[in-house]
Amino acid sequence: MAMKRKAKPASAAEHYTYRLAWSVKDEDFIATVVEFPSLSWIADTREAALAGLTSVVEEVLQDMLAEGEEIPAPWDERTFSGKFNLRLGADLHKRVALEAAERHESMNTYVIKQLATIDA
Repeated sequence: MAMKRKAKPASAAEHYTYRLAWSVKDEDFIATVVEFPSLSWIADTREAALAGLTSVVEEVLQDMLAEGEEIPAPWDERTFSGKFNLRLGADLHKRVALEAAERHESMNTYVIKQLATIDA
C-alpha cells in the first residue's frame, strides 16, 4: 500500500485555481488565476509561469491582509446552491421553450442537458 509522504505546508496562494496556456503570439506560457482575473504571468516554461504568478498572488494576499481587504475564497472552497437565474431575450426564450417542448422536456431539463455538453 502506497503511503502519502508529508509535504511542506502549502501557502494560501497555492489553494487558488491556476490555468496555464501557450501563447502563439508571445511564444511563451501564460499563467492566470481564476480568483484574481487581473493577474497573469508570462514565462518561457510552464513551471516558471506558474511560480511567477504564485509569487505575485502571495504578495497580493499579504497586501490585502495588511489593508484589511476581503480575501477571495479559493474556488474549490466555495459552495454552490445549484441554482442561478438566467435572463433570456424574448426570442431566445421562445426558441428554448419550443426546443424543450419538442423533446417533451421542461425548459430546465433542456437547458441543463445543453450546458452539460460544454467541456469544462
